[in-house]
Amino acid sequence: MPALQAVLWDMDGTLVDSEKVWAEVQLELLAELGATWTIEDCMTLIGSDLRDAVQVWMARIPAGVIAAEELADRMFSAVIEALRKDVTFQPGALELLLALRKDDVPCALVSASYRQMIDAVLLHLPPDPFDVIVAGDEVTLGKPNPEPYLTAAAKLGVDPANCVVIEDSMTGTQAGTAAGAYVVAVPQWITIPEASRRLVVKSLEPLTPESLRSLLR
Repeated sequence: MPALQAVLWDMDGTLVDSEKVWAEVQLELLAELGATWTIEDCMTLIGSDLRDAVQVWMARIPAGVIAAEELADRMFSAVIEALRKDVTFQPGALELLLALRKDDVPCALVSASYRQMIDAVLLHLPPDPFDVIVAGDEVTLGKPNPEPYLTAAAKLGVDPANCVVIEDSMTGTQAGTAAGAYVVAVPQWITIPEASRRLVVKSLEPLTPESLRSLLR
């Protein structure tokens, strides 16, 4: 039976409750720029690459109000500022991460967020919580493409088929599945259906290193 070689973590909405921060910033800034944007619109972008999200936002803003590059910078800066001040860890996430580290299970952080945003979240974690970090601005194709997870597995020197991916979004779940990993989905704002080599849970609180190992048996 294959052993659990690594756990590959998504960040936004999975490790920390940053989707709420993203939504608040989107609603405030896009309204300021004359766009009609709702919480339901925010939900459609959960797990999206920033480059893709900017194109969606620009389509809602009146022409000539702002350039795409400036919009991305303003959105990005506002979220980073909020995350540097404080983050809320998802229930059971930090406990599971620390238990995996104690058990010497390699862990990677694989996020659609850019490196600066990841660094803001890492300020609230113990030193060196991940063996590898793959940021959204460090890959060519973001989720749902498997490139981010394949990149993380390659850097760790492990077989993706013997890894567990932890995700909260449909795009991230698709990326993990396409990479060949077993996916634990813990959706917060959306519905993720059951599927082969996928466990959908309401919270990470019941999970342990051993329960993740059992998924591969």
